[in-house]
Amino acid sequence: MGIKPTQFIWRNGKLISWKDATLHVMSHVVHYGSSVFEGLRAYDTPQGPTIFRLDDHLRRLMDSAKIYRMDHGRSISELRDACHAVIWENRLTNAYIRPLMFFGEGALGLNPLGKCQVECFVAAFEWAPYLGAEGLENGIDVCVSSWNRTTSASIPVLSKAGGHYLNAQLIVTEAQRHGYVEGISVGADGTISEGSGENLFLVRDGIIYTPPLASSILSGITRDTVCRIAEQLEIRVIEQKLPREMLYIADEVFFTGTAAEVTPIRSVDQLPVGDRKPGPITKRIQQEFFGLFNGTTEDRYGWLDRVESKQQQVHLS
Repeated sequence: MGIKPTQFIWRNGKLISWKDATLHVMSHVVHYGSSVFEGLRAYDTPQGPTIFRLDDHLRRLMDSAKIYRMDHGRSISELRDACHAVIWENRLTNAYIRPLMFFGEGALGLNPLGKCQVECFVAAFEWAPYLGAEGLENGIDVCVSSWNRTTSASIPVLSKAGGHYLNAQLIVTEAQRHGYVEGISVGADGTISEGSGENLFLVRDGIIYTPPLASSILSGITRDTVCRIAEQLEIRVIEQKLPREMLYIADEVFFTGTAAEVTPIRSVDQLPVGDRKPGPITKRIQQEFFGLFNGTTEDRYGWLDRVESKQQQVHLS
């Protein structure tokens, strides 16, 4: 899942070359993971390249920075233009966008506030389906991880922060060492949380279930999208704490996320989910989700932000 470099990356208000987007080894973030970030996708729609739920992602980025008291001095408007710029100037259509803020040089102590400068980057590049194109179509095999999801008693899980993903790294690497594509974590109380980088949905008797925010999950933008799609389809969605064994008796299970999009799960801990194929509700959700980008689903909520050259208010360095 390598990254193909593009020509430009946005840094602190300017477009610079990909190779110049570097940081010093003594930057605070290198030692302590003190970053916040987002992941967005741009899709090639009938109207041209379009970023999905741009403002919602940028608001979450701002929330993440606020939680960590990261004084970055950037506005949503500026970052919106930066996201448009890295798509337009790199001549991308389908792309993954990564806005990133972090504490740079200034001090090596644990407290960076007022001591380390805050750097802000936005990159965009082509990226294949995170859990595989075959997985999107036919489903993936997952396991329940031996690593618990970190809770809000230890870290603010609603912040999408770089250091948090050491926990996620343990979950996914353990799963893949054992031959699975992904892992599912549980919280300290033993109830289901999420994948290493995906939210989780289960279907039982025609009802969709998903863990609530109190289950140590990230408040996913795609998760919210799926809940609204289900509402439009008149499919009931229940947010509640779920015991691990619900994964074993569910009729359908699927992941959601910007990277994962809507990926079916065909087995959990080697137990088949349904008939080991994407179920009817999962397929309906997938169809409506991807229909937003091919024009078959109405954009009722104004989620699609078309990329246009006139919106670029950045300059080349």
